[in-house]
Amino acid sequence: MKPNEKPISPIGHSWDEVRHELYTPEEIAASDLRVAIIGELIKARQEKGITQKKLEELSGVKQPIIARMERGSTSPQIDTVLKVLAPLGKTLAVVPLDN
Repeated sequence: MKPNEKPISPIGHSWDEVRHELYTPEEIAASDLRVAIIGELIKARQEKGITQKKLEELSGVKQPIIARMERGSTSPQIDTVLKVLAPLGKTLAVVPLDN
């Protein structure tokens, strides 16, 4: 192996390398943002001790939709995310990107 060469895992390249080969920087940024938003939603729900079912009652968003959002198996519309965040005392904000 060369001095600055990264070792290849037994199953091939690292996920980060594969991800950069398969997706554009914009797709990666969008995915990372979705993961961060949903991560914050889950954290806020757990910190408040609210079940998905209780969040359904508070937000009007059905529990199966909340579960799919939290699993990452759906890409929710922004109004759905806002409905779920409001009873958790959270909202979304538009801020400048770090460059």
